[in-house]
Amino acid sequence: MKYALCALVLILSLVVVSSAFAQAPIKGGTLTVCQPAEPPGLDPTTHTAAAIDRVVYANIYEGLVKVDSGGGFLPGLANGWNISADGLVYTFNLRKGVTFHNGEPFDAAVAKWNLEQAALPENGNPHPEYFNGIATVDAPDSHTLVIRLDAVDALFIAHMAEGDAVMRPMKSDADAKSNPIGTGPFKFVKWERGDRVEMVRFDGYWNPFLPYLDRVVFRFISDPAAQVAALKAGDIDVIGSIAAPESAMMLEKDLRFKVYAGTTTGEVIMSTNNLAAPFDNRMVRRAMAHAIDRQAVVDLVMFGYGTPIGSHWSPSTPYYKDLTGRYPYDPETARALLKEAGYPNGFSATIKLPAIYSYSRRAGEVIADMLSRVGIDLTIEIVEWGQWIDRIFKKKEYQLTMIGHVEAWDIGIYAKPDYYFQYDSQAFRDAYANALKAPDEAGKAKWFGRCQEIIADDAVNGFLFSAPSLAVMKANVMGWWENYPTIALDCTAVWWKQ
Repeated sequence: MKYALCALVLILSLVVVSSAFAQAPIKGGTLTVCQPAEPPGLDPTTHTAAAIDRVVYANIYEGLVKVDSGGGFLPGLANGWNISADGLVYTFNLRKGVTFHNGEPFDAAVAKWNLEQAALPENGNPHPEYFNGIATVDAPDSHTLVIRLDAVDALFIAHMAEGDAVMRPMKSDADAKSNPIGTGPFKFVKWERGDRVEMVRFDGYWNPFLPYLDRVVFRFISDPAAQVAALKAGDIDVIGSIAAPESAMMLEKDLRFKVYAGTTTGEVIMSTNNLAAPFDNRMVRRAMAHAIDRQAVVDLVMFGYGTPIGSHWSPSTPYYKDLTGRYPYDPETARALLKEAGYPNGFSATIKLPAIYSYSRRAGEVIADMLSRVGIDLTIEIVEWGQWIDRIFKKKEYQLTMIGHVEAWDIGIYAKPDYYFQYDSQAFRDAYANALKAPDEAGKAKWFGRCQEIIADDAVNGFLFSAPSLAVMKANVMGWWENYPTIALDCTAVWWKQ
């Protein structure tokens, strides 16, 4: 009996071991990933478009810090870092032996140059505020970088993990917008405009165990039906975020595929031009907030995928404050506020929806119907993505629009009066400044919470829902992130199960 028991234990052990070996990542193969929007360029340090980061960040480009699949901050090109007791000095210990895809070495001098370049207004970094607080950058030796800040910045490490802070080679004369050169696990091969970006494994990557894949292809397919058709036909392997949530429900039942309905840092909002009448009237904006049933928006637009929000903050991000009760769905209150604001019979306006994102169009249609019930008559105008960037985001030629803001920790955009919302609040700027210099977690929670309250009270935008990840892929794709705590579609540890 004892021997039989031992034999059983041995067999079970072998089963466990063999199962573990069977699940070990396998190297090789090509992965084709679909995303709806083609990036306007391939340099995340010169443009705010999330489509850029989704392709190149963590795949081609890296920064000193990176984000893991759980939203934590990990060493990137830096092995680690120390922060002085006063919170002003960050000392980064850089990895040795790191090279760019063109053979140039990465060291402290290169890191110093990159950070100094990012702070120069003429270089057009989309988030200069990430770097303007840097007083000095020193490189005492080739693998030590010392950054001194003018003031405490609670989000400094978070900003160093953004695409805006990736490292590029100093001496390369290549145009980074069309020929990106980084230190990442994959190196750029080609960009076929209107169709795809291709990259291959970088054999000189500093982590010899990664990546697992030989090749990654990003295909750009905006039409939701075409995305699903391509997946079923085997032309693509992953839809990074499926544009049609009803298709996700269908594909969940197909054993050939799997669906991840994880969390993201994205907030889908009805963006409002706060300087365009009648939306320059806070009472009008509050009336609209009461006229929108956010859970119904989630149900009708996203088929139940997504979480209603009451401010510009994702529930998956630390210091989230639930403000969904601030403006309960109440059409009667909405009508009363419109009357008090001087619009007893309502008014007409235009909402401009980007053609590229089906969720924006659908949400715009649903909200137009809801607002019509309180006397607000919206004309829907569909605009191409390039026009949206130019006319709405840059020139601010709009009243209302609909878009997802996917950058983590991006509530700071409300501190910029020239941002496309054109929201100007000294109270918010003060609260945000206090949040950034908060000395401890309690202070950060207090002031980031206050930031959320201020823009909710002002009803700056129509805060709708936190977007789900809704990644759909072939069943044997392994290592794909279920949650998206950063914008990147990180393929570093993705592999094919045989």
